[in-house]
Amino acid sequence: MKASDVKKGNVVEHEGTVYQVRDIERSSPTARGGNVTFRFTLYSIPGGRKFDLSLRADDDLKEMELVRRAANFSYKDGDAFVFMDAEDYTQYLLGPELVGDNAGYIVEEVEGFYVQLIDDAPVGLQVPTSVVLTVVDTAPELKGASATKRTKPAKLNTGVEIQVPEYITNDEKVWVNTLTGEFAGRA
Repeated sequence: MKASDVKKGNVVEHEGTVYQVRDIERSSPTARGGNVTFRFTLYSIPGGRKFDLSLRADDDLKEMELVRRAANFSYKDGDAFVFMDAEDYTQYLLGPELVGDNAGYIVEEVEGFYVQLIDDAPVGLQVPTSVVLTVVDTAPELKGASATKRTKPAKLNTGVEIQVPEYITNDEKVWVNTLTGEFAGRA
């Protein structure tokens, strides 16, 4: 596929590494005879490492077929997470290098997980934008402090630590935004 045909969200291969295109800048030279160049912001799959790539309009990139399959978390096998396909019950074993920072948002009975596959091999995990987690350890509420909007650290049942408002107590369920890692409300 030509660089000029690449769109945001496409999955491409460059020098043996698979990337997802997140942003595209097109620059047209003002001089006659100059080539149009495209600057791509790419993120590696798996891993999510950022990579910037500049190509001319007629340069080639190999497009990869990325398949997203709805899956449910089944259980943890050592450090790996086992997901089951929601349609055909295929099991996918995702190691910590594929799950990355999303490990703290994986809980049972949550819908919205997608296993990303290339050539039927899992290469990544897409988590829902928000999940419900339980507060297991936080400081007690300070009486009379309700007029201010202060926060305190709270440890959640998956090991993730976030800042929560002072009125949140232990054993309370809270919504957590998985994109920002921030408190999003009581559940």
